Amino acid sequence: MRAALFLSLILSGTAFAADIPDSHDLPALPRFPRAEIVDFREAPAEERVYPQGPISRISGRLRMEGEVRAVGQLSAVTYRLPDEHSSAEAFAKARTDLLKADATPLFWCEARDCGASSLLANAVFGNSKLYGPDDQQAYLLVRLAAPQENSVLAVYTITRGNRRAYLHAEQLDGAAPLGELLPSAATLLRLLKANGELTLSHVPEEPGGAWLDLLVRTLRLDTGVRVELAGSHAEDWRSALSGQGVRAARLELGSGEGQGLHLTWLR
Repeated sequence: MRAALFLSLILSGTAFAADIPDSHDLPALPRFPRAEIVDFREAPAEERVYPQGPISRISGRLRMEGEVRAVGQLSAVTYRLPDEHSSAEAFAKARTDLLKADATPLFWCEARDCGASSLLANAVFGNSKLYGPDDQQAYLLVRLAAPQENSVLAVYTITRGNRRAYLHAEQLDGAAPLGELLPSAATLLRLLKANGELTLSHVPEEPGGAWLDLLVRTLRLDTGVRVELAGSHAEDWRSALSGQGVRAARLELGSGEGQGLHLTWLR
């Protein structure tokens, strides 16, 4: 009877294989419920180039609108997702979990805005299992919060033509300081609207420079957006943004005193 029950579970698709040996989750990214690890790799010294824009191949060369290049310890894990859940669900949960942990978003795209799935699967992540229709993909790149500020984490999800859905995540711990990494203005605005709030852990205490220019460009993409600014130096940032032409009526001060800058969308 037990053998018959076990066989019926396998045939019905409700039994799930165990994770592959010697694999584990990434500490910074909780596992999607009942997802299974189907690929896992660690390397002590790996170079990665992560896109910060659509990826394409022109005259045999990879082209990206922006990139993050780093060398360091790599941990990469690929999950097969449960059949009753979509890759979009898993991607949304991963994005939410990372932002709650104060990771700084560097790039977010979905579907054809990411470029060719074949290039992301093979040229970026080196895993042909991740290749699927371009309109069934999503990609997120973040920089982890201190004390892991020299680490980046990439998440890629795909639903293949056979309807199998996968989530791939990899963390690269830089062997050298990553320096200043800036997201695109479109990514910041998209995340702010999707989540209603946004924490930028790596914004400097003193407003100015590239971060000020970026936030001004972000708010100019949609002049109807109003935000609340919170953080220990939020008042200084509000003054600086107003000085760059962002209407004061669009900027309110919150009560938070944490590090970095926290934005809340006032709808």
